[in-house]
Amino acid sequence: MTLFKEKYRIESARLPGWDYSAEGYYYVTICTAHRIHYLGRVINGDVLLTPAGEVVAEEWWRTAELRVNVELDEWVIMPNHMHAILVIASRIPSKEPEKNGKPEPSRLKPNSLGSIMGQFKGACTKRVWDGIEPEFDWQTRFWDRIIRDAAELERARLYIRNNPLKWEDDRNNPPGLYM
Repeated sequence: MTLFKEKYRIESARLPGWDYSAEGYYYVTICTAHRIHYLGRVINGDVLLTPAGEVVAEEWWRTAELRVNVELDEWVIMPNHMHAILVIASRIPSKEPEKNGKPEPSRLKPNSLGSIMGQFKGACTKRVWDGIEPEFDWQTRFWDRIIRDAAELERARLYIRNNPLKWEDDRNNPPGLYM
């Protein structure tokens, strides 16, 4: 942790110097706040989504529909988290917002992994709060890994596919919770 304006802040988990709007495969994991099981349950290796989980699935599909530069690869929604491989297929030239004819500083670059994930999480939260689960929230931030080769891509896909089968051993799955 570092000090900024006399307050502690957590360092970024992003790879320094990497342009997160660059073409590539990105493996992401997002979790619900406090790892609460808002999104579904796993029975015999199958994920059964709650209404909140169904919203997350719909919004994930919309992520690629809304962005011409994004493709979805393997993904799974678990009771308290989601794993996905998101592909940024091409770079979209973006004009930086201006104020008084000068570029406006922005924390997130448009069409970057961070802006895409932030918009996705925001859309899910708004819809889930509206009549499904007013206490729902995501954990701040998200985990990501830049996938660098075909072998790493296959390992990530296999991990995602097998995640529901491993739910019984997950540290955030108290034994007998959904029996």
